[in-house]
Amino acid sequence: MAITASMVKELRDKTGAGMMDCKNALNENDGDIEAAIDWLRKKGIAKADKKSGRTAAEGLVAVVSEGSKAAVIEFNAETDFVSRNEDFQKLVSGIAATAINTDGSVDAISVADLGGKPVADNITEAIATIGENMSLRRATVMQVGQGVVASYVHNAIADGLGKIGVLVALESAGDTASLEAIGRQVAMHVAATNPLAATKDDMDPAIVEREKKIFSDSARESGKPENIIEKMVEGRIRKFYEENVLLSQTFVIDGENSVEQALKNAEKDAGSAIELKGFARFQLGEGIEKEADDFAAEVAAMNKDS
Repeated sequence: MAITASMVKELRDKTGAGMMDCKNALNENDGDIEAAIDWLRKKGIAKADKKSGRTAAEGLVAVVSEGSKAAVIEFNAETDFVSRNEDFQKLVSGIAATAINTDGSVDAISVADLGGKPVADNITEAIATIGENMSLRRATVMQVGQGVVASYVHNAIADGLGKIGVLVALESAGDTASLEAIGRQVAMHVAATNPLAATKDDMDPAIVEREKKIFSDSARESGKPENIIEKMVEGRIRKFYEENVLLSQTFVIDGENSVEQALKNAEKDAGSAIELKGFARFQLGEGIEKEADDFAAEVAAMNKDS
């Protein structure tokens, strides 16, 4: 019988298997959904859906840079052990290389071609093969018209793969090698300091207002007059910017200049003005709540409560 797109979608929704696997299963079983499910299970393809509810907070961050354009992705799995699997590393590197030719959205990357099939199907097959829940959590693509998008991976376990990945976009007509050198240093700085914004103008106003309120309320509780409080808040906000705005931070590479000044100093070697256009910093698992799986700790807690 003719296999329709809706039939393939229904089978995929029920099994988590890839589109081509679902189509093959339906063809092999004359369109019978339940028989197709059994067929996929026998081949070990349909087990991916059983993993989908499990927390995936480990995995790898990957970066791919091609001069004036670069991509960074976070790809999650359930255990740190799987990140040392060569097939897993190859998959993550392949997804990052595919991402650089998209707009950087997870949806666009998921349907992009990787090895003759969509990235999403590659992930589904990896879940079935490796036996862990996996997901492409987020991605960013950065590009400058002229200059470089430098990259850095902290504690890399393979080329372009690690736990923290950083991109730094520098717009400049200067020497590419010099731009790559200072760009990598700034990327290393970002990995270490985790700034909240590239410039003061980029800082979320809500964050600044919250900090101002905290500072002013604290000063009022100590009995300070309003004119003194205003000056104190100005000083504290200035310090807040110095600590959290990339260009205002003290450059960790030399420990003396601000990042802004370090870029100005680099203009001499580059032979042209350098403008920081932005940065991206991905740290593996940040913001993901991991499920408690320490059985001994749970038993101890139960005994204590009893």
